[in-house]
Amino acid sequence: MTRRNSSLTEPQYFILAALMDGPLHGYGIIKAAEEATDGRLRIAVGTLYGALERLERAGLTEAGNEEIVDGRARRYYRLTEDGAAALSREALRMQQAAAVVTAHSRNAGAAPA
Repeated sequence: MTRRNSSLTEPQYFILAALMDGPLHGYGIIKAAEEATDGRLRIAVGTLYGALERLERAGLTEAGNEEIVDGRARRYYRLTEDGAAALSREALRMQQAAAVVTAHSRNAGAAPA
């Protein structure tokens, strides 16, 4: 059940983007998303795990290795091929949407008042 025709939410987009370079655990995903957005996007733990569950059900991520750190289980998540494709489609969709606005903005300065 992949999300072929629907766009990703902003947290979902940055969760998938965080996994482009390889598997990460939850805290690593949160920090990577925060860093990628210069601190603008701060994903709460509940939001993260709810989104990861939905992304996993959609076949865009999958849980992988688990390790015990300080007595707590740390599960790593990875991007699937479908997840990488969905991320690329969403990036292209956003780029095309931004192009409409930037082209309009450039032309707006030339329009008569």
